[in-house]
Amino acid sequence: MERGEKPIRKYWKQYKWSNIRAMMKNNKSDPKICNDDFKDRLMVITGGTSGIGYYTCRKYASHGAKIFSINRNREKSERLCEELKRDFGVQCSYMIADFSSLNDSLRVGEELSAMGDTIDVLIHNAGVYLKRKELTKEGFETTFVVNYLSSLVINYLVREKMKAQGTGRIIMVNSEGHRFAIWGIKTEDLNWQKRRYSGLRAYGSAKTSQLLSMLILDQYFEGSGVTINAMHPGAVKTGTGKENGAFYKWYKRTIVDRFSRSPEISAEALYYLGVSSDLQDIGGRFFNLTTEEIPAPPALDMETAKRLWQVSLRMGGLNDGDL
Repeated sequence: MERGEKPIRKYWKQYKWSNIRAMMKNNKSDPKICNDDFKDRLMVITGGTSGIGYYTCRKYASHGAKIFSINRNREKSERLCEELKRDFGVQCSYMIADFSSLNDSLRVGEELSAMGDTIDVLIHNAGVYLKRKELTKEGFETTFVVNYLSSLVINYLVREKMKAQGTGRIIMVNSEGHRFAIWGIKTEDLNWQKRRYSGLRAYGSAKTSQLLSMLILDQYFEGSGVTINAMHPGAVKTGTGKENGAFYKWYKRTIVDRFSRSPEISAEALYYLGVSSDLQDIGGRFFNLTTEEIPAPPALDMETAKRLWQVSLRMGGLNDGDL
């Protein structure tokens, strides 16, 4: 972007109605199905005890996968592993972490990078939607940290292990909500101190940031046998937004969820994206369930992606520099 050029001018001509129509059509589609075996291979997932994560754990376990789930609640984690061992006879272990804490994300990344087992599939599923601005204990905007910065920190720390493996897929549960950042992100105001906070705009900014980080990591993994992709999980019933007030909960329960589908379709899509040979060596893509789409123009801006990468590494307390 030329100096002084405004985002509205930069992105306006890049928007195409055909992409919006494709999104609306794809929202009604069913995911492609993969029935390939995944016996004794390892799937790591964040937020595996409920909603999309829970059904994804069951889907992978039903095909013989070993499950490693990273969650906030110990009791739910223990219950999940007991269930998977009982129903499918697979190995299941867990780790406790809160992805609003950068210290926890750093710990997760370090432990995964030191793991002796090959990580065959790594799914970033943990997320949050907040109507009002909240700050983490490190002083960063919570939506940005949970939906983007935590996955960036983990991906950065496991990148060398994944590349050394020579195989593996990283999948980020993103959202069509990235399109709410219609004029892009503000790398100089990621904490929403200079602008009026909006839940939708903050969510869109965080999801756009995640897609921009995918562009950088896709280049890093090129030719390594490791891929990174993002997906919209469909309009499904989840617990996202439960942190908001009574009115939002009522609206979601009576309006949104009424027209939403089961998160089992998201699990089917995540299994296909993680296992199917159709996706071999395909990375840097955005899928609506299993149908590839073109993201909104701000999510394709490599110049902003590089700038965001540097800012994010500093925020995460990571080594500053390029991959």
